[in-house]
Amino acid sequence: MTDFTAEVQGVTKRYGETEAVRGVDLTLAPGECVAMVGHNGAGKSSLIKLMLGLTTPTEGRIRVLGGDPASAACSPIRRQIGFLPENVAFHPNMTGRETLDFYARLKGASRCDNDALFEKVGLEPAAIKRRVSTYSKGMRQRLALAQALLGGPKLLFLDEPTTGLDPALRQSFYAIVAELRDQGTTILLCSHALTELEGQADRVVVMNRGRKVADGSLATLRSLARLPVRIRLTLPTDDIDALAARVGEGAALTRLAGGVVELACANDDKVGLVRRIACESPAANIAIEDIEIVQPSLDEMYAHFLRREAAE
Repeated sequence: MTDFTAEVQGVTKRYGETEAVRGVDLTLAPGECVAMVGHNGAGKSSLIKLMLGLTTPTEGRIRVLGGDPASAACSPIRRQIGFLPENVAFHPNMTGRETLDFYARLKGASRCDNDALFEKVGLEPAAIKRRVSTYSKGMRQRLALAQALLGGPKLLFLDEPTTGLDPALRQSFYAIVAELRDQGTTILLCSHALTELEGQADRVVVMNRGRKVADGSLATLRSLARLPVRIRLTLPTDDIDALAARVGEGAALTRLAGGVVELACANDDKVGLVRRIACESPAANIAIEDIEIVQPSLDEMYAHFLRREAAE
């Protein structure tokens, strides 16, 4: 039997007549990075608050690290949880070091590890002596991540952690996330930046109107969505008509710029179509310069599951 870091069983959360979370089941395993995606109001933040023990479910059951996160007896468990909220707010007149020392005292974590945390998140020694009011957005996010990592949490919640960060800082941030995952930390990551999540998450959970509408690896979600695969070809413009005739009605052809065309086909048909293009095109004097198979993106699958949910 798997020992889950967190288990959500049939959880519903109501505020008056509004259901923020509706009958959600979710498990998080040790060393797993799970991305939770959905529009504003989909229930992501409400579910995180429930798992943090900040609110209690109207119906259902939540277990985090073996206990009820909302129970007064679970203070030791809460010390093993880290949280980076979407909107980070620190006292502007405190230095970076004073800020992290303050949160370490609140959490009951040793301040002896703070220098190592500053180094891990990339805050230079000169920066931690400065007031937070002088920090850039990226520096505040790094400080917030250091705060979330106090005490070496076994479970880490990251809510829109890369908002406002430039590409270099995003890459650095996800390198830290990958290192934590390799060390066994369970990570629940919420973000609207779906493209950057594709290479980071072991699983993706799609939320809509408080419900979980999809849950699985990218491969599983692609299998469920059954969206077309695109085969992208680069070839001389004069050969495009010959290629269209060769492919026939087995795939939809779209002309792009620069002598590039895309053929859309069912996933089960892609190997046969590529074989037909690669083997028969030379005989037909079609000069294929490059070929690329493009799987449905997370953005496309997310839109598909929302459309399916709306139609039900």
